[in-house]
Amino acid sequence: MGENRPVPADEMLRLLEPALLRGMQRHLSATTEWFPHEYVPYEVGRNYLQEPWEETDSALGIVSRTALEVNLLTEDNLPYYHLALWNMFGRGGAWGEWVRRWTAEEGRHAIVLRDYLTVTRGVDPVPLERGRMDQVSRGYYPAAEGATLDPLDGVVYTTLQELATRIAHRRTGTFTQDPLIEKLTARIATDENLHYVFYRDLGKAALQIAPSEMMLAINRQVTGFAMPGLDIPEFKAKAIEIAKAGIYDLRIHHDEVVLPVLFTHWKIDQVTGLTDEAEQARDGITNYLAMLDAMATHYEEKRAARGPASDQRLWTQEDSNP
Repeated sequence: MGENRPVPADEMLRLLEPALLRGMQRHLSATTEWFPHEYVPYEVGRNYLQEPWEETDSALGIVSRTALEVNLLTEDNLPYYHLALWNMFGRGGAWGEWVRRWTAEEGRHAIVLRDYLTVTRGVDPVPLERGRMDQVSRGYYPAAEGATLDPLDGVVYTTLQELATRIAHRRTGTFTQDPLIEKLTARIATDENLHYVFYRDLGKAALQIAPSEMMLAINRQVTGFAMPGLDIPEFKAKAIEIAKAGIYDLRIHHDEVVLPVLFTHWKIDQVTGLTDEAEQARDGITNYLAMLDAMATHYEEKRAARGPASDQRLWTQEDSNP
């Protein structure tokens, strides 16, 4: 077994910096400039003061509205995501440069979603703004109160979260069957995918630098993972709608997020030189994923038995405590 030599956070950031610089260079070469206003049909806009919003104004179904609202409010939490990265990675040097660039790119997502929904009268703008105020006033921070994720936990969490968000945006657009929304959400998903690849490759580098500590971080984050929308008002009810529509649920989380990251890209089953504690963590990950798979199958069978109107929940952290 490998030796247990914890690497301090500042040293870990220094060791990861070459991978960070490679990732930034690749990211900047792959990004393309885009403008939110090009995705919004301003010609259909009307004055809300003269014509207040009515239910019949929206061409979207209820589930489509719910999914778009949840996606938007999740993006609205950007100040707290920025703070989390700022605390984990710092403000100086290349790490600070990445955090600022990531924040600037992410900021467009809420802009374009809100502008589109407001101009097209897709949702009632009053509760939408109240939801934003509530979300940002409370804020979702991906760590316990008063705590800060260490760099490795941060890399694992952001990898999973970026991939999950990419899938949620793209599948939401497809579900609406609205060509303009599909184009808009696909553009957002492209950004999310580039961010996912950046963090995923940092994670791969971390496994080479500190395999045992990274395995422990993977275990903590996989077994405790929760989408940032958990703080959105009435999130559980909204999540049920989203899961029933097949936009994002436990099966998707297991099959399309966790498994590809951990086994296709990070190949955690092939990592050697682990400490006893890290070996136990890897076993814990395997057991946890088997439980998630069984739970996903259970909900699928339950849904099939009840027919299309039955309920399949979106996975939340509560499900990790059977």
